[in-house]
Amino acid sequence: MFITFEGIDGCGKTTQLNLLHKYLKDIGYNVLTTREPGSTPLAEKLRNVLLNMEYNISSVSEILMFEAARAELVDSVIHPAICRKQIVLSDRFYDSTIAYQGFGRQQNIDDIKLLNKITIREIIPNFTFLLDIPYSVSLERRFGSIDDRIESTGNAFYERVIAGYRSIAEEEPDRVKMIDATQSKEDIFHQIIQIVKPALPPI
Repeated sequence: MFITFEGIDGCGKTTQLNLLHKYLKDIGYNVLTTREPGSTPLAEKLRNVLLNMEYNISSVSEILMFEAARAELVDSVIHPAICRKQIVLSDRFYDSTIAYQGFGRQQNIDDIKLLNKITIREIIPNFTFLLDIPYSVSLERRFGSIDDRIESTGNAFYERVIAGYRSIAEEEPDRVKMIDATQSKEDIFHQIIQIVKPALPPI
C-alpha cells in the first residue's frame, strides 16, 4: 500500500503522516516513510538546491530537478519497498509538481503529467490525503519561520497552487481525499483512519 500526503506549507501533512506511521507500526505493519524531494542522497542534494534562496532557478529547470529527485526516490526506495510488501507513506509525491509547478508556476500541465508518468514507473498512490487550508491560515501557522525559496513566492502563487490541488481532487475523487485541515489534528487523523483502516492488507 502506498499513501501520500499533500497540501500547501503549514497544512499539517507531516504531522498526519507521522501519526499514521505510528498507528500502523503499533498494530503490526512494516512501514516506510519518505519525503519529496528527498529520502535518497542525490534527492536530498537536489532538495537543498531547490529550496535554497541563493539560487535563481528557471521554471523548467525546477520541474526537471523535482522529477529527477522523484525518479531516484521511486527507483531506489519506493518501488523496492512496495515489492517487499511494506506500507509506504510519502510527504508529497507527483501531485505537488502539478499543483506547484503546473498551476503555481503556470507551466504546461500536460508536459508535467508526461514527466510524472516517466518517473513514477506506474506507481500510483492508493490514497492521497489533501489537507486543504486557506493561504491566510498557512501564513499564520508559519509566522516567525524562515521561508525557503518556494515558500517566499507569495500570495497569488499560493492561491493558484490551492486551486490546482482542488482541481486534482475533483478529477480523482477515488484516490484524492480532500480534508478540511483547519480542524484539530485529532479530528483530521480520525477521518484519515476511517478511510485507511478498511483498505489495509492482512498483516
